[in-house]
Amino acid sequence: MRIYLIGYMGSGKTKTAVSLAKILKYSHVDIDQLIIEKTGVSISAIFEQEGEGSFRRHEKNILHSTKEIDNVVISTGGGTSCYSDNMEWMNDNGITVYLDANPGLLFHRLASSREGRPLIENLNDVELMEQITGHLAIRIPFYKKANITVPAINMNVNELASKIRLYKK
Repeated sequence: MRIYLIGYMGSGKTKTAVSLAKILKYSHVDIDQLIIEKTGVSISAIFEQEGEGSFRRHEKNILHSTKEIDNVVISTGGGTSCYSDNMEWMNDNGITVYLDANPGLLFHRLASSREGRPLIENLNDVELMEQITGHLAIRIPFYKKANITVPAINMNVNELASKIRLYKK
């Protein structure tokens, strides 16, 4: 089984994936980390040197390579589910879990961790909040295609593991 965690940056996908993998006794992979390992450069460098389109192609190729892994929890990038046919592909090849976070929570988490996040690293607070609300308006329809939706705040990973075990594809 492959479990794909989706949601906006700062929603807790990586942290949740690590905890969930431990509970389920699965491995964990992070799409962004796999891109860095494959290309040998940071996500910010890919954006700067090659552009977002190139990054999205790397992202799709890495995402599709996860089909070869079983019993894994995969943390995706915040935009992964919104490009190409990625959301449909993840739903066809695993269970998707949307970590639903409101703009206030996301701002609180992202305001102090902008570095290394090319879409927000140079934004002031007002621009950051505008970026979050603007992106969410576009991305939520994709996120809502997930098989399971859970709140990102006060989320109980044990309860999520139970939901996943009960979920039938």
